[in-house]
Amino acid sequence: MRKHTSALVLPALAVAALLVTISGAGPAALAADTFISIGTGGVTGLYYPTGGAICREVNRERRRHHIRCTVESTSGSVYNIENVVDGNLDFGIAQSDVQYRAIHGEVPFDRKESKLRSVFSIHPETAILVVRADAGIRTAKDMKGKRINIGNPGSGTLATAEVVLNALGIRKQDLKLAGDLRSSEQAEALRTNRIDGFFFLVGHPNGDLKDVFLSTDARMVPLTGPGIDQIVRKYPYYVKASTPGGVYRGVNTAVPTFAVKATFVTSADQSAKVVYEVVKSVFEDLDGFRKLHPAFENLTHEQMLEGLSAPLHPGALKYYREKGWK
Repeated sequence: MRKHTSALVLPALAVAALLVTISGAGPAALAADTFISIGTGGVTGLYYPTGGAICREVNRERRRHHIRCTVESTSGSVYNIENVVDGNLDFGIAQSDVQYRAIHGEVPFDRKESKLRSVFSIHPETAILVVRADAGIRTAKDMKGKRINIGNPGSGTLATAEVVLNALGIRKQDLKLAGDLRSSEQAEALRTNRIDGFFFLVGHPNGDLKDVFLSTDARMVPLTGPGIDQIVRKYPYYVKASTPGGVYRGVNTAVPTFAVKATFVTSADQSAKVVYEVVKSVFEDLDGFRKLHPAFENLTHEQMLEGLSAPLHPGALKYYREKGWK
């Protein structure tokens, strides 16, 4: 199942190197720079701008630490963790539940990813079920016999969707279609009636969701009931939550559901100095970081140390101890 990103990372690094040369930096300066890559998600999702925000903070301080950061669009959490551990990405963004499964060697991972290390958490991501108003889906159990996109291979959305379906007593074969579209593709599929709904793990506000509710007669279905209560009790990385009301057209009140957190991870093989400087770049300008996306605006440093199942990387731990947080 492991698909590596080296073919993607190398061109990105070559472009970064070219930009340094164009900007007038000489060979000595270029040789002194360390280039790091962050695996994110689809370009229309929240992981991609989140990686961009982290890179912005790192690159803002590059004259001091000589680290340059680039962002890679990937298929998501599972892919990012596998390729971080295998050394094809330096950092990655992953759901907190996927991080937990990786450390414990649970499906979809075929081994314990013992080299995985936590850096910090970012925004919460609520589980949502968006359906066409004419699909006849009022509760989550009404998904039986319907065309539901449950996420593309390698994504955290798919991994969590499978947990939800199991909790609700629904098998994939009970769906008329268990779609494997990327998050960037599912909105158009809903608009054109190729699917009846889609399951999604997402931070808010989300541009694709805004477009869906502006262009389609759609509704957001609550994810509640005994099955959902059971998985929240069973798994420490899930929490009861709600998708905020007033963010999307027609979704006027909060919709009850559960949530995970987006987390920032790396490998035990990653340099402690690099990790320390990345963490310092973000936290020393946390006010500025919060302004880079509405999903970050209420973040606190306490929240950014929650939801981490993998051991903290020594470079991150060094910074948190200096601040008196650990």
